[in-house]
This record gives sequence, C-alpha cells and structure tokens, in this order.
Amino acid sequence: MVNFYLKPLKIGLLMVWLCGFALISISFYASTQILPSSSIKEQIKDLDSSVGPTVTIFAAARPFIGSIGSRQSLAIRSWLGLSQDIRVVLFSQDPSVFSFADSFGPDSRVSVEPNIDYTFLGTPFFHSMVARAQISDSDISVLMDSETLLFPDFISTLNYVHKLDHDWLLFASSRNILDFPFQLDVYGQHWIGDDGQRVKTEKLQEILSHVWWEHCDDKKVIMAWNNGAIPLHNGVLPPFLYGKGFHTMWIINEALSSNFRFVFDASLTISSFSVNNLDFHPKIEARNWEHVGNSHLRAFYGSLFFREADYSNVIKLFKCNGHYHFGNTTENIVYPLGSPKGLRFNGLEVFRLSNHKKLFGCFDKIKSLGRKVGCSKENQVMTLEPLVLPFSLELLLSMRADHHKTIVLAVAGYSYKDMLMSWVCRLHHLQVSNFVVCALDDEIYDFGVLQGLPVFRDRLAPSNISYDDCHFGTNCFQRVTKVKSRVVLEILNLGYNVLMSDVDVYWFKNPLPLLTTFGPAVFVAQSDEYKITGPINLPRRLNSGFYYAHSDNTTIAALKKVVKHASLSNLSEQPSFYDTLCGLNGSFRLDNDTCQEPETNLTVHFLDRNLFPNGAYRDLWDSSNVSSTCMDIGCFVLHNNWISGRQKKLERQVSSGLWEYDTSTRMCLRSWQRFKPLNYF
Repeated sequence: MVNFYLKPLKIGLLMVWLCGFALISISFYASTQILPSSSIKEQIKDLDSSVGPTVTIFAAARPFIGSIGSRQSLAIRSWLGLSQDIRVVLFSQDPSVFSFADSFGPDSRVSVEPNIDYTFLGTPFFHSMVARAQISDSDISVLMDSETLLFPDFISTLNYVHKLDHDWLLFASSRNILDFPFQLDVYGQHWIGDDGQRVKTEKLQEILSHVWWEHCDDKKVIMAWNNGAIPLHNGVLPPFLYGKGFHTMWIINEALSSNFRFVFDASLTISSFSVNNLDFHPKIEARNWEHVGNSHLRAFYGSLFFREADYSNVIKLFKCNGHYHFGNTTENIVYPLGSPKGLRFNGLEVFRLSNHKKLFGCFDKIKSLGRKVGCSKENQVMTLEPLVLPFSLELLLSMRADHHKTIVLAVAGYSYKDMLMSWVCRLHHLQVSNFVVCALDDEIYDFGVLQGLPVFRDRLAPSNISYDDCHFGTNCFQRVTKVKSRVVLEILNLGYNVLMSDVDVYWFKNPLPLLTTFGPAVFVAQSDEYKITGPINLPRRLNSGFYYAHSDNTTIAALKKVVKHASLSNLSEQPSFYDTLCGLNGSFRLDNDTCQEPETNLTVHFLDRNLFPNGAYRDLWDSSNVSSTCMDIGCFVLHNNWISGRQKKLERQVSSGLWEYDTSTRMCLRSWQRFKPLNYF
C-alpha cells in the first residue's frame, strides 16, 4: 500500500523538477536574447577585473616656474589622484623638474627621465620619448602634455579597453578652456571651488562638457597603448622635435595605415582639459625657433607626415547607459561587443529590441554633435611651422663654449651625415657638449636642424660638393678642407679656443683636459706619420683633421699665414699647415715632435701617436678588437684616415664596432643603455 502512494509522489516530484529546469532554461535563453550581448560580456569580464592595469604617463615637462609650473603641478596631481596604479615619468633635464619630483618624497610615483635625446636647446625629441615609453614595464603607456587635466573617466576608460583581446592604440583630443577656477585638495583626491567647497567630479564634468574642441593642437592629444607584442606601426618615426609639428597625429595615421593594432578615438569618453594661455612656448624657443620658413624642411616634413589613412572613418569609443561601445559615425555602424568585429546594425529585427533602440539613441546624439574630434590632414599640414635655426656663429659660440671658452668644431657635408651623427652620439656619451657643426651645404644644414644640432651654415663653402667622390686627394676634398682653417680662424678671432676634429675621428675619451694643458702660443696637432719609430714631425706629417689652437695673438697670426698659403695652393690645406708652420721640407723643426714658426714664434707640438693614433699607425684598424687594442695603449682618439673612399671608411668604422648611430631609428645606439628600468610595478 505504501509503495502504491509513493509512486505518484515520485512522479510528481520529478515533474516539478523538470518544470523548474525548463523555466530556468527559458529564463536564461530569454535573458541572452533580450539583453544586449555587450552587457553579458562586460558582466563576465567584471568578475575578474578587481585589479586594474598599471599605467605610466609620460610627459615632457617645462621648467616649474611661474604660471606654467603651477599649471603643470595641478595637472600632474590630477593624474596621480585617479589611481595608485598610475606612475608619472617626466622628460626633462631642468633642475626645477627634479625638485618637483623630489617634493613627493622618497617613495614617489613621480620620476624624471633625463636620458632621452634632446636638442642643444633642451627640446626633447619625440621619437626618443616614444622609444622610452615603449619599454615601460607597465600594462599601459600614455603620452600626453604636461598641462592637461584628467578626470576619473580617464582611468575607467583605460580599465575597460585593457580588457580587449587585441593590441590597441587610443587617442583623445583635449579641450581648451580660458579659465579653470578649481583646485585640488592637499591629498589630490577632490576638487575645490572658489568658495572652498568640494565640487563633485560629475558636476565639474557637466560644467565643462559645454566646452568643445576649439582647434587642432597636436600637443594636446593624449595617446595611449597597451604594452603588447605588436608594434604601434610599420614606419620609422622621424626625428620630430616635441611641440614642433604634428608628431602625435603622424603616429596615429601611420598606425591606421599599418593596421597592426586596433586604433580608435576615445575623445568622447575621456574628459581632459588644458587652460588656454599666451605663454605657451618657453621664451628661448619662441625667440629662436619662430622664423621664416625653409623650403627643404617644409618639403621634408610634408613628405613624412602622413600616409593615406582615412582618419574621418576612425572608430570612436562612446558610453551609453553605463556601458562602453564602439561606433563609426561615417558608416552608421555600432559595435556592441566591445570589438570592431561586432554586429552591423542594419536589420529590422535588431531595432525591435528596446535596449538596442536606446543604444542607437545614444549613438544618434553623438552623430548630431556635427563636429569632428581631431584634426584634418589639411589643417595639420597647413599649420606646420618651419624649423630653422637663425643663429649667428657668435650666438652659437656664446651658448656652447665651456668655462675655458673652448669650442669643439666639426665641419661636414651631407655625404657624411651618418658619420657626423655617430661622432655627435659619441660626444654625447662622453658628456662633451661644447661642440658646434659647420654645414658645408644646405642639405646637411637642414639635416642638422632636424637632429637638433648646434649647426651654422658656411655661405662661402663650395657648392659643388660630391656625395661619393670627396675623399683624400680629390678636387672636392681640396676645396672642402680649405673651409676648415678659415672657419677656425674666424672662431679664434672671436676669442674662443678651438679643437678641430674631423667627424671620422673616434673619441675613446675626452681629450680636452690634456690638450688644454698646452699653454698659449702652442699649436697641438695629430701626426700623420705611419712608421712606428723615428721622428713624427717629418715633412707634411701634420694632420689638419685633429688639432687644438689657442685664441691668442701668436696663434691667430700664424693661422692667418696658413689660410693665405692654402688659398694660393692647388693642394688641400694640410700641406699648407706643415709648410707654413714647420717650414718647407721641415726647415723649422726643433726636434722629433716639435717645430717653431720663426716669424710668429708659434710652437707646433705633434701629439703622441699612442694617445692620438692616425689610421695607419700600428695597423690598429686591422686588430680583431679595435676598441680593446686602442684602450690598452691609452688612446684618446683614433682617426679613420689612410683609407680611400667614403664608403670604405664607413664600412671599416661600422665593422670595427666603433659606430654610435642607428640610421633606422635616428637615435644613438647607446640610448637604450641610458634608459633606466622603472621597476615600479
């Protein structure tokens, strides 16, 4: 009897269980069909999003002086207040920037990076800034202007896009405002109004939301990317000077053309503002860089700035009903799945869903704004400022000379541009900054300006300089060498001592402390003698590619004789040096390493070849390890001469390892070694 009643009971329980299971299944199916798929995806992702990404913000900082310093301080504090996972790296060599970073204490999240490439005026190179940011150990790197204010939606946007399953690059245009009457509290967490009362971030953003993007300003564009394995683009970033031109937009367009990363515009989800002001540029840059244009530079930048990328068609990130979405206002497409590979909303069945109608309502508001966020290609090229250094030789010398009033001089034409840069990189590594470059042609002048070198144009230099056929013994070589002695004499007359160094002279260590010990009226030069034993001041063994001359009456009078002798000679200037200072066939020789010019009483000292070897001495260039061999005998420099042809000279120096410049990145090879690891996270 019991079994008779138990059987219906079991059947009833089973039916209840089956009905419950069916109801749960129907409910789950309905929720997946009615709710936007983005909500499901975001909810799933939020389950493991308790820890946000680490972020490093990189910015080129100007000196913390006056109103510029106050704006920078407020901006940087606004960054740090967003999250403990944000670190700030400021590019600068100015003491006030170091003091600002130190004010945050020993465990500060603010540091200064002085070891990128700068111009001689202190302007950082944008390509070096990007290279530094790309080796950050944080999850996300950000490049932005040091005066741009950020708000919480910046970090919430980064938290969202960090979850994307593809490497990405975002940019966001900042808004310019004339006045910002708010300050941060002492903790950097809350904004305070003029009345001393706390202002909610939402209220603040609502007040500022009516301010729109007023004009194209490349410096005010925020650029951020996840530090993944895929490069930002397929191009080689030119040596842009930060703040001079459209370098950020160049990267964005190059990234769009390369199609390596998902590139999108986040201007609609990131609130960022900059206070518009009249003292935008440092005084020294405004005085020295605003000048009439140069056709070579304009043509150079015009050809480099943009490849064909449809900037107007860039996908935009926007927020609707608390959720992020991607959309294309040009093609009227919304991607609700958090990926540009999402759905195309052109079917009636989609519009029947109420949540999708809300989504399109948000999207229509974005399109109805009727404004483009960012800058057009035409506007960017139209607003380019030419980059010309209108410095006289006198001004350059006053800026560059060391405390002994000594100048290191290099003279180069465009055919030797790479060797010039290797020479410059080596001097940077040795911390020798008192050098100037005399440009023999317009091309090397323009190149030097783009590389941020203290370069001046010699208008009396020969115009028909051959690219490949200008080595020792050629007519071109003879014309070019006579420029050097004339420029040296001009600098001596201006009251500066001169170390003349050809760009094919590799410096192992700074020779100036030794060379300056030779007193006035002593001319110090490298010997070109190749024999290991015997006199080193034999006829015509004075090398005019490396010598040191004091600015005194005796030396100036003797150099005038050299310049005059060379102007009347059909040879290069090198024989004129020897024949004038040591006499024809060495008639003015005093011993094995000195001469004395009798009319001026100038003493000529030939340098020890173990310390200053020429290219033929002891076959040093044929050593298995040129650097080690030279360092063992105490070399200060090694001349890459006694070889015929520019290309052979270049190949010998590169193959020996005595090369300091990367032509592909346009950076010094030791730049990466100068970068210190952050070790923040």
